[in-house]
Amino acid sequence: MEKKTEQFDYLTHYANDPEEFDYFEKRTGATFDEEKRLREVIGLQVPKNIKRILDVGCGQGWVAKKFLPKDKQVISLDVSKSNPSKIQELYSNKNNLSIVGDSFHLPFISGSIDCVIASEVIEHVINPESFIEELFRVIKKGGRLILSTPYKEKIRYYLCIHCNKKTSANAHLHSFDEDILHGLYKKSDLDKFHYQIFGNKFLIYMRTHIVLKYLPLQVWLAVDWIANKIYNKPLHIVFVYEKKD
Repeated sequence: MEKKTEQFDYLTHYANDPEEFDYFEKRTGATFDEEKRLREVIGLQVPKNIKRILDVGCGQGWVAKKFLPKDKQVISLDVSKSNPSKIQELYSNKNNLSIVGDSFHLPFISGSIDCVIASEVIEHVINPESFIEELFRVIKKGGRLILSTPYKEKIRYYLCIHCNKKTSANAHLHSFDEDILHGLYKKSDLDKFHYQIFGNKFLIYMRTHIVLKYLPLQVWLAVDWIANKIYNKPLHIVFVYEKKD
């Protein structure tokens, strides 16, 4: 994994980003279906018996939308002010807590959260190792940290018109595979890890979502698996760290 030596003010950047771009804009077509499948796969990894979920980098609040009806307490955390505020407005519920916070300095005591979800976040952070360590700190014994990120992404760079320096597309700083993700956390409280790689580029390029969107998740995953056997270009990895009980 490429080491980033140049730092940037991530707090200001991600606090301002939702002010410039609408995270709650309705998605359609292939983009919508891809996001839907990613969230369904993440949902499979959330144990049914847990009570409290922390959604780090909550974005448009899909975790709250999915798990509040299942009587889970959901904490939606984001460095921006607008996203948590909007989530609290959309999903008013006694079990919904939306807060502004820094994922590198979580405002929770150690071992207080059953499950942490960080979907499409780790590729944006400066120091992935410290990010994982802080998320894992707040997880209870026997709890889970669930991450998702693009799989083996080839990061593209542009020349910024303002600073005349190379700027990565979509603010992605790192590219990950299963080996890199496994190596990010090696402390003794890690019980085990597992992952799932899925999402075929060819199927998306051919706009097969028009038909495949009607398939149940497990059938869709089977079709996706076959497609990646033929054309091995998966898009996503969902990675799960489990804490010792």
